[in-house]
Amino acid sequence: MSTITNWAYGATVILTLASGATMLMASGAEERERAAVAQRTVFDQLTATLEEDVYRLTEQARGYAITRDPSHLIAYRRELQDERSVEQRVSHLKDAGANETELAALRQALHWADALTDEQQAAIDAASKGNDATARTILFGDEYGRELDRVAAQVGKFQYMLDQRTSHAVERATDSARQWRSMSEVMLGITALLFLCVLYFVLKQRILRPVVRLSDVVTRLAAQDFAAVPPDFSQVDEIGDMAQAIRIFRENGLERQRLEHERDADRTMRDLLSRLTQRLQGCATAGDLVDVVRRFAPEIAPDYPGRLYILDQRRNAMVQACEWLSPAQSQVEFAPLACWALRRTQTHRPNGEMIDIPCDHLAGATGLSTICIPLAAQGENIGLLYYEEPAVSTDERRERTGKYLEMLAENIGLALANLRLRDALRDMAMADALTGLPNRRQFDILYQTLATQSRVEGLPLACLMVDIDHFKRFNDSHGHDAGDAVLRAVGSALGDSLRDAGHAFRLGGEEFVLLMPGFTLDQALERANQIRHHLQNLRVEHRGGELEPVTASFGLAAFPDHGAPEKLLQTADAALLRAKAEGRDRIMVATRRESSAVA
Repeated sequence: MSTITNWAYGATVILTLASGATMLMASGAEERERAAVAQRTVFDQLTATLEEDVYRLTEQARGYAITRDPSHLIAYRRELQDERSVEQRVSHLKDAGANETELAALRQALHWADALTDEQQAAIDAASKGNDATARTILFGDEYGRELDRVAAQVGKFQYMLDQRTSHAVERATDSARQWRSMSEVMLGITALLFLCVLYFVLKQRILRPVVRLSDVVTRLAAQDFAAVPPDFSQVDEIGDMAQAIRIFRENGLERQRLEHERDADRTMRDLLSRLTQRLQGCATAGDLVDVVRRFAPEIAPDYPGRLYILDQRRNAMVQACEWLSPAQSQVEFAPLACWALRRTQTHRPNGEMIDIPCDHLAGATGLSTICIPLAAQGENIGLLYYEEPAVSTDERRERTGKYLEMLAENIGLALANLRLRDALRDMAMADALTGLPNRRQFDILYQTLATQSRVEGLPLACLMVDIDHFKRFNDSHGHDAGDAVLRAVGSALGDSLRDAGHAFRLGGEEFVLLMPGFTLDQALERANQIRHHLQNLRVEHRGGELEPVTASFGLAAFPDHGAPEKLLQTADAALLRAKAEGRDRIMVATRRESSAVA
């Protein structure tokens, strides 16, 4: 458009100059027309009195010859003097522009006029001498008349030639002026048309079209459509300023929209983290926590595969609890020292902006960007969050996601620590501090549950009461610490004898009870005999020595053989009293409802 505009400007300037030149040429032609007319006027002025003067001289000479009046002679001489001045004026006709042909005709007229003057002088001289007849013959003769006619003819010819030349010059000048005037008018018309076209083109291309485009962009931007890109008008004028202002407005709108999106995304993520926190607080077991993490972790960090590890204190190992989005690296189980995040108790990113050492649990993976976030409680590592960053990720997204992962790890660590604390408190409340077995409180809860289950489902349930024989003698003979050693040994033996097929409890003092769900009476009796023999072979060391052998009395009751499951404890306790009454170190089975007791 700039090239077209420049060419249009150039053409307009050229046409304007051409129009001016034609106007000047037309003015010059008119000037030549006026010059030709003025020249014709000059020629007329110079030759108009020549013929008249010849006739006046003739009349004055004839009057003197006839009347011999001296006044005619005086007038003749004055006229002759005037004729001499006419000759001088005529001599300037060449300077005024008369050509040789015209001057030749004029010279011929002057020649005949001079001949007439000579004849007039001769007639006047004859008349002055009294020869009137000679004077009249000269002035009134046929030859004198013919000479007058010749003068008039030559003057007329000269004037005719002047008229012809002047007419031609005026006609040519008029035609030239008319042509140049027409060309000038055409040039002016073309210049005006081109100027209007250029003006329309400039108004349309430089003003109307940019304004329309800017108006469309402004309308779309006003409707929050920031995909509208304002045109790039680099010219330094109001249009360029408007385009620059609209670009700045769009950039501000895009930035505001980006901030709004970030704010909305951050609000959504914080709401998600809030729901996660609420769910984690409602978890009753580690399994519940694992399910919550498996569900929420992919939502909080999309495209970030990962794993949740929980510390197994018995084996001192980080064990995978769950995973999401199919992570490619990291072992299922590893020692805490295999992770630098657990060593340093802070987030570890070996492939981030700073060069760092990869963790050993990555199994030698290279080129993979990973994140290890420790889950700590009171300075102690209790778990680990492991993530694999996507290959394509901006620094801004990486930083924002990193903050969310830190918050996720903090919430999971806090929830896991609360679960561990809750389990520890429950163990303290439900377990016997000396033997490690569940106490009477936990027994009551589990017994009620198993009894209800057996009654509803009709499953067998056995209850075995155990009482250490002559336990008081250990305290009296060796001290209470010896009695505690015996209790610990018996508790450990009872717990190991069940092999996850039942539950052992310490009810208090030297009394223990075993609940064996799913055991029939015969199976429970067999297991009781095994426990009895195991206790007989039990050896307890105390202060470098060995205590006396340990024996116990047993009372056994089973559902459905011995009544309702809720009465098994009382029934087994009655059988235990009978075993102690009949000499201890024996197993006494409760009395059947349809037969007598058996041992």
